[in-house]
Amino acid sequence: MLQKQSSSGADSLSTSGEAKLCPVHEQEVQFYCGTEGRLTCSKCVSDGSCQGHEVTELNQLVDVCEKMQLQALRIERFIDRTLTAREKAVQTDANSARERVLAQVNVVREALEEEEQRLLEAIQREEERVEQCLLTQRAHWTHTLEKLTHTRTSLVHTLTNSTDTMIVVKDAEGVGEPRDTEKLTLNRGCSDSKFMVGLWASALLLTALRFEAQTVSPLLSLSNDQRTLTFLPKRQRQLPPSDPARFDSWPNALCSPPMSSATHSWVLDVCTSAAFKVGVCYSSIERKGSGNGARLGYNTKSWALSHYDGDLSFCHDACNVGITVAKKLKRVGLLLDWPSQTLLFYDPESTSVLHVVRHAFSEPLLAACAVADQSVSILH
Repeated sequence: MLQKQSSSGADSLSTSGEAKLCPVHEQEVQFYCGTEGRLTCSKCVSDGSCQGHEVTELNQLVDVCEKMQLQALRIERFIDRTLTAREKAVQTDANSARERVLAQVNVVREALEEEEQRLLEAIQREEERVEQCLLTQRAHWTHTLEKLTHTRTSLVHTLTNSTDTMIVVKDAEGVGEPRDTEKLTLNRGCSDSKFMVGLWASALLLTALRFEAQTVSPLLSLSNDQRTLTFLPKRQRQLPPSDPARFDSWPNALCSPPMSSATHSWVLDVCTSAAFKVGVCYSSIERKGSGNGARLGYNTKSWALSHYDGDLSFCHDACNVGITVAKKLKRVGLLLDWPSQTLLFYDPESTSVLHVVRHAFSEPLLAACAVADQSVSILH
């Protein structure tokens, strides 16, 4: 309303060349009364009907109209040029993104299909090898059994009819004992694929894990959400409540819940720590003392990926296996597949497999950590 009336007033003054007069005081109008919505004179404003109202000088009103007109032109240009160009750019970028996704998925799909075919062929070859070994063993020992049976029959006959037994005894010599061997078992390694296992681990939903406060070493502090362990300087350490579940010498902590079925996956943020261990252990692991019994990776009850002084390794029962990585790990992922008794360590960023453990686990497992520098956190 303000814009319309002020514009018309400005147009009237500019086109007619004559000043408009106030109908009450017949003076030149110089103001716009916002309260009554009309042009008015100074007399109306000072002591007339517009006294105390919100008024604006007409010259200022004309300036406002001109600014509005310029703003309207800028908005029109923005709609016509910028928004239209953006719309076209979005359509182009979206089409390019779709093509890129399809191309990447096709490459991954082809690679997966090739890997699938390679693994299936490897399993088929291994199955045929084992079956051939079984056939060979069966034929050999069937023939040997027939030979022994025949020899025994001959020996019995000889014993009952002759005093010379050396002739038939020689036929039974050198037969040997039948033995089961690994050659008669399918090699589980024939189905190994770091490529597929890495993708599998990355695709799984993370298991909700939390550090159990009663297990946390006095060398560490636990965050309120029970997901972050921080190594404490000596001056900040306090003696926590005594608990048989607590590690008292090594900077360890265990998580819950225990895992003894299904498939579990969890990821830890280790980017700030230069000294840490992540892995699993039995709940029966020792908690007290500074011996190897309570040290992660240095006993038969724990399996750990260790990072210290720039070196990465896997450790179990005090045996270390070095692991080479192209860059410092920011995160470490773990996957425990209980049905196949497989523990996997991997890099979530590159989905590359760091180490694979196959073991006949005899007890439920707990996720475990040790921190000797900065912090380690379980990611949601």
